[in-house]
Amino acid sequence: MEIRGTTIVAVQKDGHTAVAGDGQITLGEHTVMKHTAKKVRRIYNDSVVVGFAGGVADAFTLCDRFENKLTSHGGSLKRAAVDLAQDWRNDKVMRKLEALLICANAAEILIVSGSGEVIEPDDGIAAIGSGGMFALAAARALKDNTDLSAKEIAEKSILIASDICVYTNSNVTVEEV
Repeated sequence: MEIRGTTIVAVQKDGHTAVAGDGQITLGEHTVMKHTAKKVRRIYNDSVVVGFAGGVADAFTLCDRFENKLTSHGGSLKRAAVDLAQDWRNDKVMRKLEALLICANAAEILIVSGSGEVIEPDDGIAAIGSGGMFALAAARALKDNTDLSAKEIAEKSILIASDICVYTNSNVTVEEV
């Protein structure tokens, strides 16, 4: 059976970056297996936040490898992300990992995929997962039209997505750097 779901959004505003994720894990099309999963976590001495969508075991493997890359590149988010994406695409075992990552520090947000992409959003907002585009739209509207902080925008964006996407719930985890 296929495990689906997850909504992760990252928002940069006023020198702060917040990454938020919902807590739902869905098995197949019809069954919610867990409501309180934590898909956002701090790594690299709490200076980087990673959010993941896709297979949980795959995502944990990628998070661990990404943290090792951060260590070997002295904390450079872009260099670590590019190195991870190259390994992910070229390594026979890693190529089978099915997940997406949002990696962020106070200055940068990156989306990293297994097909070799490392994408830095133009507007300081990124989203992935089943409800990602709903959260992205909400975050853009909130950032442009309110005085809310990055953390508040990220959290509200997940809540808006949870009202629309059946694979997203309102149990939100937010980490800010």
